[in-house]
Amino acid sequence: MVATSPLATPDWDYAPAPESADVVSIAPRYGLFIGGEFVPPAAGEYFATLNPATEQPLAEVAQAGEPDVDRAVAAARAAYGGPWGATPGRDRAKYLYRVARVIQERAREFAVLESLDNGKPIRESRDVDIPLAAAHFFYYAGWADKLAHAGFGPDPRPLGVAGQVIPWNFPLLMAAWKLAPALAAGNTCVLKPAETTPLTALLLAEVIQEAGLPPGTVNILTGDGATGRALVAHPGVDKVAFTGSTEVGKEIQRALAGTGTRLTLELGGKAANVVFDDAPLDQAVEGIVNGIFFNQGHVCCAGSRLLVQESVADTVLDRLKRRLGTLRLGDPLDKNTDIGAINSRQQLDKITELSAAGEQEGAERWSPACALPDRGYWFPPTVFSGVSQAHRIAQEEIFGPVLSVLTFRTPEEAVAKANNTPYGLSAGIWTEKGSRIFWMAQRLRAGVIWANTYNRFDPASPFGGYQESGFGREGGRHGLAGYLDA
Repeated sequence: MVATSPLATPDWDYAPAPESADVVSIAPRYGLFIGGEFVPPAAGEYFATLNPATEQPLAEVAQAGEPDVDRAVAAARAAYGGPWGATPGRDRAKYLYRVARVIQERAREFAVLESLDNGKPIRESRDVDIPLAAAHFFYYAGWADKLAHAGFGPDPRPLGVAGQVIPWNFPLLMAAWKLAPALAAGNTCVLKPAETTPLTALLLAEVIQEAGLPPGTVNILTGDGATGRALVAHPGVDKVAFTGSTEVGKEIQRALAGTGTRLTLELGGKAANVVFDDAPLDQAVEGIVNGIFFNQGHVCCAGSRLLVQESVADTVLDRLKRRLGTLRLGDPLDKNTDIGAINSRQQLDKITELSAAGEQEGAERWSPACALPDRGYWFPPTVFSGVSQAHRIAQEEIFGPVLSVLTFRTPEEAVAKANNTPYGLSAGIWTEKGSRIFWMAQRLRAGVIWANTYNRFDPASPFGGYQESGFGREGGRHGLAGYLDA
């Protein structure tokens, strides 16, 4: 039985405030972006990309096969040995700056397309994803002519052709994370977006054309996992960068072992958000909500494990439930929406299966009263209390709007529970004691640790993890390291 709360329905409601889908023009069919042009796939195969909020097809997208991967890598190699390789850093900076400016100019178009293809609320696409994507291109434009001063030696050199595979949770932002540092360092790229969210990457291809980058500098291959495997294993690729699941990351690492191909992996997480009894609780509740329900929990660094000090656990849980009762689930294009659609049927099935396991193992499940739309992929914000560390929901990455609540008594116990995970991507600390923040940060095994906030990103700040959360860093000066042969 799923518990619900009478506080879930507010006494007043918002009028609908939909963003117009007419600001973006979606073509019926898209080809592959190779050598600066859109071309048909060699095998002539296409697949449909769906709007997860309605299950309606948006467009047909090319399925790249091995011959297409060969063409894209050859185009990237030619650009690396030709026009892009001969472009000095100051001019690479100008190209990246142009890309950033065009993204800003077309920000509304990108935001609407991202929400249509991904299912995330338009407020998040508009206010987070698109501005951060532009910011990464701006930031790395600043590094392009300063690589000798980045701390990687007096004359660091690019690696060559980078094969980059990105996930579906932040499609445009992940493309920016991968492309901007690689191009700033002088590499050329073959980018493979996720099968379920290819449209903003294809719109980015138009931006790259508009910015005038030499043909072949960036190539974009759409397709399923077979396309990604062909790209990763291609002998013409000098560097592979992957963001996605830990399982696939392990497969890539096995495939590249002994080949000499450079590799960085940004994988899954099971972050602990630790709330002490002296924390500003209302602020902490907002951080908890942002930590796990932002982007429907489709965030590798989501604060999916809430560790609360026993003395304030009941208070925090009551306030959290009250706050969840005010969240609005529905149309991703409505500017009032807080919780959008789950990205795919496959992901919804995984979230449903792990949530059922939480109930079967004895945790208490709670969701606010929440009417789900008849069509599309939806899951209500869900909180599990009475969770033990042995529960699957406390150990496995759910990648959805599901929070597991555990308690602790002492800081030492909090550290032990927070570190009881095979992952090590992120963590949050909520306390008014600065000394406790530093004490915890020294002991938590996580690549990114937030204090009295959560899910704050900046292009100048490195991001990455330990253990089964991968290796290497993206963002900041550190993000250049994976694309330079120092």
